[in-house]
This record gives sequence, C-alpha cells and structure tokens, in this order.
Amino acid sequence: MTARRVRAGLRGWGGVGAMATACALALTFALLLTCTAATSRTGAGATSPAAQTLPHPAEEAAEECAEPEKQTLPPSSADGPTIDAIKNRRGEKRKLIVGIDQNSYGWGYRDPNSGESGTLEGFDIDLVHRIAEDILGDADAVQFKAIPTDQRIPAIQDGRVDMVVRTMTINCARVRDVAFSAPYFRTGQQVLAPKSSPVEGYDETLAERRICTATGSTAYAQLEADRKAGRLPATADIRTTVPNQLDCLVRLQLGEVDAVVTDGALAAGQAAQDPTVQLKGEAFTTEYYGVAMKKDADDLVRRVNRILVDFRADTGDGWQASYRKWLSATMGQDPARSEPPAPEYLRRN
Repeated sequence: MTARRVRAGLRGWGGVGAMATACALALTFALLLTCTAATSRTGAGATSPAAQTLPHPAEEAAEECAEPEKQTLPPSSADGPTIDAIKNRRGEKRKLIVGIDQNSYGWGYRDPNSGESGTLEGFDIDLVHRIAEDILGDADAVQFKAIPTDQRIPAIQDGRVDMVVRTMTINCARVRDVAFSAPYFRTGQQVLAPKSSPVEGYDETLAERRICTATGSTAYAQLEADRKAGRLPATADIRTTVPNQLDCLVRLQLGEVDAVVTDGALAAGQAAQDPTVQLKGEAFTTEYYGVAMKKDADDLVRRVNRILVDFRADTGDGWQASYRKWLSATMGQDPARSEPPAPEYLRRN
C-alpha cells in the first residue's frame, strides 16, 4: 500500500489527524521494506546463498519459450531418486505406472480380439514396454492407467502416474507444468471431415461449421488463437469439446459436428476406423510428441532420453519397426515424415 493510496482511503476523516495517521502508516511500511531487505543480506551488501532461489534449467528455459521440444535434459543411464523410488516398490507394486490412451487406434488401444479385457497395443504402448524393460528389467512390469486428455498434466502433478505416454504434444504452456523427454514423433494439426463434406481443409470452408476438439488439447488452443487473429473464420463454432479425442469422431458420425481438428497422426487412425471420413487439406502446424514426467524428476527424464536414443537407433525392433507395425497402414510407408529431427538438449548442470 502506498502513501497516496492510504491518503485516498482516508478522505472524509478531515483534519491533521488523518494525515498524521497516513504518514505514520507510510513510514511503517517503508521501515518494514528496509528491514526485509536487510535480513536478506550478509556482510557488506552480499546476498546470502540461503536466500537465493536458483531456477531449474527447464524452468529457466521455459521463461523464454521458443522451441519447447529442445527444453529437455541430456541423456543419462544413471539412476537417481525418482528411479530408485520406482525400483523400491514392493511385490506386485514394483511396476512403472504410466498414463496412456486406450482409444487411439495405432497408438494406445485395446485389441477387441485378444480376450475379454483386450490387450493394450500401439506405438505408445511399445515405447512404454521399452522404458519398463530398461528401468525394471521387465517389459511387462507396467501398470497402465487410462487418462483423459485433460487429465494428463494433473495425473503427473498429483503423483498418480510416473509418466504419461499418450500422443502428448510438447508446447510452451505445458513445459511450465511438467518435464518432457526429447521428441519421439513429429505430427501436426489437421482437419477430419466426412468425405461428402464441403470442408476442404483449415481454411474459409470452416465458416459456420461446428468443430470438435478434445478438452485441454493443443488443437483447441490453436483454434482459439487463430480465430482471435483472423486466421480462422469468425463464424467457425469451436464450442464443442470432449474429454477424449475419439469422442469427436462419434460426434462427427452422429452429425453433431461438421469437422474435427486434431493431430494428423490421430486423425489418420480415426479415418482408418471409419471409411466415410477423411483428412482434409494438409497439416497446418508442426508438433512433437514427448514423454511427460514431473518437473523435478531429472533422473527419470535423462533416463527416458537415453532410452529414446537407443529406441531410434535400433533398426531391428525399435522406432521404425513399431511404426511399420502400427502406423504405416494409416500414415504411409515412409516413416521419415514422422520421425523427429536429432534431439537437442539443455546445457548440463
């Protein structure tokens, strides 16, 4: 509170007494500031090390975010407190706990032909098994938790999962809340609509069309920003949001929306599930998927980055083999369009 604000609040008191009170309050406030500053100093004006708050490398980089996919820590095979805690779980609980999707065809979904419960399969699931094998020595030492799109970050922050491997785009907003691995897949936002639809892509044909996105997705954030900036028709209706991306396909099939905007990698899988819809136009963004973990889980981030280096280099049973198995039928035979560039890392501590 400043002396000016105090005087304004005392109008109507009248007389010298009110002004004296205001001055006394202002003086007290100034003295408090001086005392607070003094307690944070030692010696001849030197700042006490105990009073300093040194930023984490990822937090420091996030302050000026331009290339979020490069804001990750260098690879390491060393254990640390986070990995130790995972390894020290007892009995049946000694598993890697991972948030995944169970409805994204080719990524994380249940095979209806593999029994009553259905086996989880897909590109993301392959990566999870790879991580579990490296950390725990057992590819099946995983507890899968199906997480809705808008619960991915809360699940990490609350400690419900060790990580999320769920077609999660690395972006500037998210690197302030969670830590990401290096990118493991490249994609971009794209439009999905019925083949018979006049919608042609991410352009003026979306005017007066109802568009569906997943709550908390990068697609919705992009639509909102583009409409404000005039890159999306002002009459495009973006109010329909759903907990899981597959729900958008259902809305499209029911005629409740006219188009879906989502990652092209996911949209291709949805088009494969429903031959009456197709991708319209080219991708209008470039995005990268990463494994998301807690902000302070440095050892786990470094370990996952080490695993990703090996996963991509493994020509027999690694990245390309998983792409061919799960994604080539919907995204094309050439994996080069989807493989991210060589990773870049933050400076070492």
